[in-house]
Amino acid sequence: MQLHRGRLIDHVQFGVRDLDASKRFYRAVMEVFGIEVQEDERHIGADELWIEARDNPTRVHLAFQAPDRETVHRFHAAALAAGGRDNGGPGEREYHPGYYAAFALDPDGNNIEAVYHGEAKRSAPSVTVDF
Repeated sequence: MQLHRGRLIDHVQFGVRDLDASKRFYRAVMEVFGIEVQEDERHIGADELWIEARDNPTRVHLAFQAPDRETVHRFHAAALAAGGRDNGGPGEREYHPGYYAAFALDPDGNNIEAVYHGEAKRSAPSVTVDF
């Protein structure tokens, strides 16, 4: 068994009211990033992201790392096509020079972002954990 970590974040877990709607949304979004999805009747997971059905959903802001501006655009389009709501289209933000992002609300109102920070060199695409 092999896991890859460090491509998105360490981990985030939150709850959603309508798991089927969230599965459609996150399958589409993860496809844009090329991240495999695992799911069962009560959960959906993708790398460091773990979502579960709950009676009391949580509200989070979650930002995914995008490798380029085009991915930010593809994320936004996929999110809206999969039931998300626009919360800020692709464009530069004033957080720092080169910060290029788009925002969509998932079916439960969580603020999901894709951000490209500009040109950078990474030491590796991910951390590989072998068991």
